[in-house]
Amino acid sequence: MTAKTGADRFVEFDHVQKSYDGETLVVKDLNLTMPKGEFLTMLGPSGSGKTTCLMMLAGFETATHGEIRLDGQPINMVPPHKRGIGMVFQNYALFPHMTVGENLSFPLEVRGLGKSEREAKIKRALDMVQMGSFINRRPAQLSGGQQQRIALARALVFDPSLVLMDEPLGALDKQLREHMQFEIKHLHESLGITVVYVTHDQGEALTMSDRVAVFNDGRIQQLAPPADLYERPDNSFVAQFIGENNKLPGTVEEISGDKCTVRLDDGEIIDATPVNVSQKGQRTLVSIRPERVEFKPEMMPEGAHTVDATVLEVIYMGDILRVVLRVAGSDDFVMKMRNTLGQTRLAAGQKIKVGWHPQDARALDPI
Repeated sequence: MTAKTGADRFVEFDHVQKSYDGETLVVKDLNLTMPKGEFLTMLGPSGSGKTTCLMMLAGFETATHGEIRLDGQPINMVPPHKRGIGMVFQNYALFPHMTVGENLSFPLEVRGLGKSEREAKIKRALDMVQMGSFINRRPAQLSGGQQQRIALARALVFDPSLVLMDEPLGALDKQLREHMQFEIKHLHESLGITVVYVTHDQGEALTMSDRVAVFNDGRIQQLAPPADLYERPDNSFVAQFIGENNKLPGTVEEISGDKCTVRLDDGEIIDATPVNVSQKGQRTLVSIRPERVEFKPEMMPEGAHTVDATVLEVIYMGDILRVVLRVAGSDDFVMKMRNTLGQTRLAAGQKIKVGWHPQDARALDPI
């Protein structure tokens, strides 16, 4: 095995814990290594520990136990302003009494840069976010999206080794938020900067990240590229938190290698891929993504398992039709269909058969 270099271990959390009361751990034994140039997103529900981890990395919170290293150097005792880290917050945190140019100049003045060097860096940072013509405006004269661009430029203006973003797009409307996601992603790609991004928005995490760390109850439940998280969740929490997911409870009847047989609670027997179940008689929750479910015989994948279903509701969503079904005793089983010309129309009360490939049915831990 090749030893990891310093670039591979640019950011390190080594057995890091955090408690605010001396007893309850909000971060439990976090071990995480991040290479230089990566865009890593910490994703999870409120209270899962993701923002606390970001604040410890920034220096605004202190680890109760363990060590945090940046580029090989311990930073637990290094004050925030000496860590060389850029920070972007949800509320922008711009100085209202300063112009855009003065807001960007401030972190450069703190670092002792001369006027000509400051001006060059400010111009370059504003050009990065296409805000050069706004240099003399004050924050109150800018829209929310413009203020967020300025906050991003301020985080980049002093060429930080690492940029941290805490729910930076949470205050923007949906269309602008999606536009800014791509802008930040493209900036990351063009500059090669290292980014740690915190959000509770799963779509945002999947869109922007090289890897995503899914947090729950103070621990990382899974750390993987977006496609792996979605297609191959490690447990029921990840399967339910990332995207829409059908859940069928049952009991393992048999396991043989990468296949298992599950008896669902209504008696239906299906094949699945065992993920974190290991023995006969074990309770399981079978996970199936809605877009992997098909009802047309000619579209069924080879080896598909079929079950009886009753259409309960068909919801028009523009590009897709969301069909709610009764399957194996569950009344909230969802099938997603592309809205194409000539698409077979389904109606409430209709009896159909639906199927999916056994590889797309993952036998996970029961919740």
